[in-house]
Amino acid sequence: MAFHKHATPNFRNLIVRPMWMTLKAALRTIPIIGRSKFLQSHGGGKPYHGQEVDLYSKKERKQYTKQGHPGVDQTYAADRETTELFPHFERPVTVMYPYERLEEMEPWLFVPGNYNGRIGVIWETCTACKACVRICPNDCLHMETETRVNVLDLAEEGDELHGYGVQLEVGGMAARRLEGSAEAAAEFELSTAHEAPPQEFEFGEVIVLTDDTVSVRWNASGTTEEVAASELVGAEVDIVSGRIDMGRCMFCGLCMESCPFNSFFMTNEYDGMSGHSREELWYSAARTRVLPVQHAEAVDIELAKRVEQERKKAERAAAKASKSEA
Repeated sequence: MAFHKHATPNFRNLIVRPMWMTLKAALRTIPIIGRSKFLQSHGGGKPYHGQEVDLYSKKERKQYTKQGHPGVDQTYAADRETTELFPHFERPVTVMYPYERLEEMEPWLFVPGNYNGRIGVIWETCTACKACVRICPNDCLHMETETRVNVLDLAEEGDELHGYGVQLEVGGMAARRLEGSAEAAAEFELSTAHEAPPQEFEFGEVIVLTDDTVSVRWNASGTTEEVAASELVGAEVDIVSGRIDMGRCMFCGLCMESCPFNSFFMTNEYDGMSGHSREELWYSAARTRVLPVQHAEAVDIELAKRVEQERKKAERAAAKASKSEA
């Protein structure tokens, strides 16, 4: 039986060669020495060593916001070198997933901005137009009732966009921002948390309404409290595309492309979408929700667009009223 010269069972191949390979691998971990061409002879081709590749064209960069896609404006180094100035400070090494995660060790090696991960929806801008439901080829998206704050109520008092949202009225819904929710939202990692984002508001029913104070019965506790009107914003119970079957999703991104209101996004979450049963892959509105702060640019664009629509509607109503009086 013929053997290759390196496969022949002799002293060199059984003793000397394995010991030399072990020594060579150990020497590669030493700074400066490990960079020598002699030690890197196993794979010195360009596709492996230190070749930085720009993952985005100028046109693609404009399509993604930095809030939702941390990989934008970053480069990918194939052998995980730390810097161009001192590339020998860290050698290639296997990431011990899931105990180590690539984005935690080296954030610039995060998945590309145009990566289609888990579906995420900004419920504040959703209008339940069902464009996403109709276009989904796998019937993943289903409508669900959700108590929420409309995007028109996100504008802060004093802003020129403020005042076009839901008005407080007896029998209607009111929302109050939870203490510390802004800090919790800023620290929330959409791609690695694998859980529902923190609640930003608590909701309740308006019982009594005066000029300065509002009596609200909170949904969570059932207690009634007198609250200053300046602390509350209007809320509504609406239908949104909240229930998503991730077991059927093929991550095609058609829901994102079809949404006319900048509500749907394909997040960078590439794991955490597994379970022991099909029922565990049904994600509720809380799990699929994307915080507005994570796509602030898209929310601001939609807010400005809706405020302009409300202004035009008010102008038409005023013109119609003046005509009828004349």
